[in-house]
Amino acid sequence: QVQLVESGGGLVQAGDSLRLSCAASGRTGSNNAMAWFRQAPGKEREFVSAISDGATYYADSVKGRSVIFRDNSKNTMYLQMNNLKPEDTAVYYCALRRGLIISTSSLDFQIWGQGTQVTVSS
Repeated sequence: QVQLVESGGGLVQAGDSLRLSCAASGRTGSNNAMAWFRQAPGKEREFVSAISDGATYYADSVKGRSVIFRDNSKNTMYLQMNNLKPEDTAVYYCALRRGLIISTSSLDFQIWGQGTQVTVSS
């Protein structure tokens, strides 16, 4: 059984940076896509970024400010977020999807972490 555990969230000021981590354990396999989603209070969960077989994709809201990457030797995915804005405040979730096709829909991801809170003050 695969488990995902996020870390790295916290309270920061606008303009600061954070690096979120998502550690995978269990039989993760190698042919899978992973992604970050976020959910702010009162809003639907939204796509942030995804990575698969070296290809990456970003939501317009974070493009140019964020970098997603994986360290397969550590079974860990990261999201480096720079120049954070108050509108980035949300719970950030990592997710895993069997297969290599990147998707921006949360419905396509089978395994989820518990989330890590990111709060950006103005």
